[in-house]
Amino acid sequence: MSSWSTGPFLGFDTETTGVDVTTDRIVTAALVRRDAAGTRTRTWLIDPGVEIPEGASAIHGISTERARADGVPPPQALEEIAALIAEAQRAGVPVVAFNAAFDLAILENELDRHGLPLLAERLGRDCMPVLDPLVLDRGLDRYRRGKRKLQDLCVHYAVPEQENLHTAEVDVVATLDVLAGIAHRYPEVASQSLQEVHSWQVTKHRQWAEGFNAWRRTQGYTGPGAVLGWPMPLVEKLAQGLAAELAAPVGASAGAAPR
Repeated sequence: MSSWSTGPFLGFDTETTGVDVTTDRIVTAALVRRDAAGTRTRTWLIDPGVEIPEGASAIHGISTERARADGVPPPQALEEIAALIAEAQRAGVPVVAFNAAFDLAILENELDRHGLPLLAERLGRDCMPVLDPLVLDRGLDRYRRGKRKLQDLCVHYAVPEQENLHTAEVDVVATLDVLAGIAHRYPEVASQSLQEVHSWQVTKHRQWAEGFNAWRRTQGYTGPGAVLGWPMPLVEKLAQGLAAELAAPVGASAGAAPR
């Protein structure tokens, strides 16, 4: 089994005010470093500067009042998070995130909102390598029925039940455990290099997104649908320089309705 499957890893997760990466804000974030020395966690509670909707508070447990009383200013937390991710990426340590396209995109938009350097600017490229158990599972077991939320993958890959899912630090540990389960079940993936696995995920996510969007059209749904780019949509100001680097061959779209 190749070295990537035994670490080191930098797990990342956010809890937010909503699901729109362009307008919503980060409320909590966690970075979990897992390597031969063990597992170390750092968390942030952020005052997003806006009201936290009740629906979002019900999921992650952070109210507007608590965020205002105990949260740190966004620029401070965002700079610390981005610096640690960029440091790990420069050292070749993969970022591990469940549905990474969401967490990395909302982080980039938050950095931009507060006038801080984007991850792509700090690295001179899009984030790479990234490992996303959701994308891996979809690509490796495409036709399995059922939902693929984090708690569903925990059951499927025999990860011990976690309490307090939807708190960022607990979600990251569960995500790292699911990744270990995938690497164990699919040694052919674990034996590839990080670069190969990253590129494979780019292609598989695009195939899934194209299939999902085609299915939406057959059902009469409108709206933008799934974003084709992974691990994050290209940032407009860097799109010209990064497009060629991140281009990956795309196979046929999925024919069945995505699950």
